[in-house]
Amino acid sequence: MADAGDVAVIAEVKRASPSKGPLAPDLDPADLARRYQAGGAACLSVLTDVDFFRGSPADLAAARAACSLPVLRKDFTVDARDVCDARLMGADCVLLIAAALDHAELESFLELARRVGLDALVEVHDEPELQRAVAAGADLVGVNQRDLVTFEVDTARAVRMAPQMPAGVVRVAESGITGPHDARVLADAGYHAVLVGEHLVTSGDAEAGVAALRAARRAPTS
Repeated sequence: MADAGDVAVIAEVKRASPSKGPLAPDLDPADLARRYQAGGAACLSVLTDVDFFRGSPADLAAARAACSLPVLRKDFTVDARDVCDARLMGADCVLLIAAALDHAELESFLELARRVGLDALVEVHDEPELQRAVAAGADLVGVNQRDLVTFEVDTARAVRMAPQMPAGVVRVAESGITGPHDARVLADAGYHAVLVGEHLVTSGDAEAGVAALRAARRAPTS
């Protein structure tokens, strides 16, 4: 876990993205997981989607076996069986994208995740989705700064939405985080963690990259 004032880093095992194409197609998920842990990551995120991200359940299994960090299964969860699959793969947390689920599905999948022993990161993109997530009982919310349709990053989105999250919600900022400066801005806005993939897998030194993000301390308050 991060020290007081540090930003927790959710470090992602990510081979490719729909917007950028191949990022690190030949990465070794086990080696990368070990490097992330050595750098002080609080959690892993592993892409298991094949079509858009070139990930696989095998990537999750390899990363999970290589370190002691908790693991988020990053995929498109659209069916109750997807939640159960995450548990069977050995994940500790499942991603629920509010834009892909109606309110009944979001509530149902949240309840199922908790029943099978998973945390659930509910991903939102705007204020109405945040309201839906909170109403459904989400206590771990990620604000994705990337538009799912255009793939463009709005770096002000997460900062704008942070004050609207109720106390008790763990706040995660996702996408478009390119280094410690971005992490520091998000920490100052009130985020507890940043989820970073592209920046780390293309950095050339994943361990140092995580350490630098983690050290982006919140500014002291007077």
